[in-house]
Amino acid sequence: MEFSVKAPILILTHEFAPTKGGIATFTEEMARAAAKLGRIVEVWAPQSNGNHDSDFPFTIRRLDLKGTQDLSCQARLAMEMIRERRRLRNAIVYLCEPGPVLAMCYLQFFKTFKPGKLIITFHGSEIKTFAANPGKRMAVNALIKRADRISTPSEFTHGLLKQNFPVAKRKTFLTPGALRSNFEEIEARRSRPSKKVHILTVGRLHPRKGQAFILHALAQLPRQLRRQVTFWVVGTGNKHGYEDELRELADKTDFGVTFFGDVSNEQLEELYARADIFSMTSVNFRKSVEGFGLVYLEAAAHGLPIVAHRIGGVAEAVSHGENGILVEPGNQTELTAAFGQLIQDRDLREKMGRNGKKWARRNTWLQSADLLFNRWDITIDPSLDEAERAIELCP
Repeated sequence: MEFSVKAPILILTHEFAPTKGGIATFTEEMARAAAKLGRIVEVWAPQSNGNHDSDFPFTIRRLDLKGTQDLSCQARLAMEMIRERRRLRNAIVYLCEPGPVLAMCYLQFFKTFKPGKLIITFHGSEIKTFAANPGKRMAVNALIKRADRISTPSEFTHGLLKQNFPVAKRKTFLTPGALRSNFEEIEARRSRPSKKVHILTVGRLHPRKGQAFILHALAQLPRQLRRQVTFWVVGTGNKHGYEDELRELADKTDFGVTFFGDVSNEQLEELYARADIFSMTSVNFRKSVEGFGLVYLEAAAHGLPIVAHRIGGVAEAVSHGENGILVEPGNQTELTAAFGQLIQDRDLREKMGRNGKKWARRNTWLQSADLLFNRWDITIDPSLDEAERAIELCP
């Protein structure tokens, strides 16, 4: 006898806590929101040492994955999906980043393997990567056709997806990023006796994040303004020798530059509290784009005015003239002028900071999770015996 239930949600990811980054945060918050909405949620994530999985309000299933999204990780995840295919047939399967999307591409053509409902989120860069490879393009296009819903974190990413995979047009929904669910209300910023203006950037050290543009822009400030500036760099990574390049540039400056590397959440909160301006000047790098940028919302919520490039989905994360200044990529003169304006005008910094606190809270994860998950019901396979049904419904 068939019976209808709220389907469990299985979220498949190669990026999850304690890994930091936009996709890991996106995945965690969508899982938290779905659980808060009363759904049964299980996250499949890579192994991690010293994690605190019991702290999450949902089940975490740690798999033997490196989390690199390479072919071996894709194959291992695909094998796990094959082993658990009966569960997947009676669940909402959510692929929230590129690795699981590619793993599912291998399985979609087998009739015995079909998720109950399939939802996919595209973040930006992977769209160009998939579209550039004929084989991947064909497989991803077929997977999109099979998907029940698609989501993107920004209108920019939605446009990029429609341009490269038109079949996604009528099934794509906007699920914008929001503040972390455990983000605490920030007290009014305290007046500091220091005459220095601290400029903070947070992100992996990669050419796409554009930290070098900030260094070049600050170096072009008039000497009296350079003497007021310190530049704080949070993040690690030396792909393409980028950290080496940044350190060489920093050595040539006549203002303070500090590389903090990776920091704890407590240390990052302290840096946000002490900073005066936040900046991340992302650029398109090869096939890599900035689809949204959760870090901009976090900086805004801390009351920091923002200087950024008007590129990708950044204009949906920063409101130009309200809580920050957006500059066209490549216009180094305008970028220097934006810093100069904020460095000299404390009242403008404070006004943009106040605006940013309101701006950062305009979206919620609950809204996004409700849109994707709270409208589906599927029928449990009647061929399962009672024990198997219990497993299906209670991960």
